[in-house]
Amino acid sequence: MLRLSNLADYGVVVMTAAARVADHGGLTSASDIAAQTGIALPTVAKLMGLLARAELLVSQRGSAGGFSLARPAGSINLAEIVEAIDGPIALTHCADGGHDCTLHGHCAVKPHWDPVNRAVKTALAEVSLAALAPPKRVAPAPATQDSQVFA
Repeated sequence: MLRLSNLADYGVVVMTAAARVADHGGLTSASDIAAQTGIALPTVAKLMGLLARAELLVSQRGSAGGFSLARPAGSINLAEIVEAIDGPIALTHCADGGHDCTLHGHCAVKPHWDPVNRAVKTALAEVSLAALAPPKRVAPAPATQDSQVFA
């Protein structure tokens, strides 16, 4: 089973919360996101820093400051979020070249991981933040007897 790291998973949750705030034209803070999501404040602060360094969030300083999306939610994708937290998308350690295993030098499979990794990244890149964080729908108020017209 393929799984995102906990931090990457939380990064997606943080970005979806930020996207919902962006729908209303506002800024958000790490403490607001922590309260909305239930993720611990230090973790949210760390993630927002990583996401800002990856230019997915923008930080505005000052008393009216906070974080906002760097681009519209429709132009930010899941692959970007995951890579901002976990680094390049790769299914095996040998794909990044930094891991030396006992099969290094004679592995017949290593050359074939690149197309697999590209396919996974492409699939993640096809999922936009907007798709993950659709605007909240406001339910219509239920009709009351006073508002019903009787014929």
